[in-house]
Amino acid sequence: MGRIAGRFARVEPRRRARALVLGLLSDLPRKNCWTIAEHAGHATPDGLQHLLARAKWDAEAVRDDLRGYVVEHLGGQDAVLVVDETGDLKKGTHTVGVQRQYTGTAGRIENSQVAVYLVYSTPAGHAAIDRELYVPRSWTDDPDRCQAAGIPAEIGFATKPALATTLITRTLDAGIHAAWVTGDEVYGANPHLRAALEARQTGYVLAVACDHQIPTHAGKLRADALAKKLPKRAWQQRSAGTGAKGLRFYDWAVADITDVRPGHHQLLIRRNRRTGELAFYRCYSPAAVPLATLVRVAGRRWTIEETFQSGKGLAALDEHQVRRWTSWRRWVTLVMLAHAFLALTAAQEQARHPSPDGLIPLTCNEIQHLFTTLMVQPAHGPAHRLRWSDWRRRHQARARNGHYLQQTAQTP
Repeated sequence: MGRIAGRFARVEPRRRARALVLGLLSDLPRKNCWTIAEHAGHATPDGLQHLLARAKWDAEAVRDDLRGYVVEHLGGQDAVLVVDETGDLKKGTHTVGVQRQYTGTAGRIENSQVAVYLVYSTPAGHAAIDRELYVPRSWTDDPDRCQAAGIPAEIGFATKPALATTLITRTLDAGIHAAWVTGDEVYGANPHLRAALEARQTGYVLAVACDHQIPTHAGKLRADALAKKLPKRAWQQRSAGTGAKGLRFYDWAVADITDVRPGHHQLLIRRNRRTGELAFYRCYSPAAVPLATLVRVAGRRWTIEETFQSGKGLAALDEHQVRRWTSWRRWVTLVMLAHAFLALTAAQEQARHPSPDGLIPLTCNEIQHLFTTLMVQPAHGPAHRLRWSDWRRRHQARARNGHYLQQTAQTP
């Protein structure tokens, strides 16, 4: 919190930001302005809601502090930037960016809000360092709706790969060293993102679909058709890194891609040793690299999935109840800060104190449990709890009466 203290001109929002981050790190079963305010000992949630909606502080500057915090503790020559999107299921139509759209969270089309995130990943650990909300055309084509949600007038429609390009460019322009970028098929299929990375001589290992067209000396071939032409000796067994059940071994092969642009262009192919299922990656590097390097980068993509899982499960990334543009960016930034604290503390403890036999290394879950148990347990008496019970019921009564009045006005 000392890193971001200077971003708040007044002491009140600084203290409220601290209370919000501590609430995000707590073991509350549900985390929003109401529950966190009660946990912090506030009389009402008004202060935290003011912090997110109207207080004067720059979430982008806090994002920059967060990025520096993560890179300082995890920085290394083998850092990889991992990009992906995740969705939060929402009700109604007023929450900024929400519409019926496909989200991997549900695995189907649902009413949801989608955002693109960038994770800084090294062997020591990983944490999210930037984010952008995906604003669909149904919003950008409706200026009145955007204005009501507080979306700045200069924000237009941008695809998810375009948002990813913005995140990566912003990070590299800030002087952050990362030799590689990886992501899934949404990003690998986009030629503009690939061209932007090549222009900066930043290597990438981006997933592509089986029907992705690969230029070869014999003409363009589908990725799966090219894989069938590889001889048996082209395949090598290698690990893509450690997963929940140990080392993840696959068979890998690589084929050169015919490309007039400078650099080395290749198709990396992964084969499941049990099922034979294939996965494909479009690769670029300024200089030739061995297969082991491409496999290592491809294996890092799972770290963003783990970041989403722990960010939602431990720090309430998806539990916000805010509707406007500014409030969303502020909530998500402070959630990323809280999660980075857990991830970096776990990484530091694993480096300083290797686990003895019979114990797994400290995880983000265990760090949160210990931190909450030892440092963040508030002691509020029955009077505080009863006052909050009255406040909630009074607020809910006003909301119910408002709904009844609205329903009556609409009934012919």
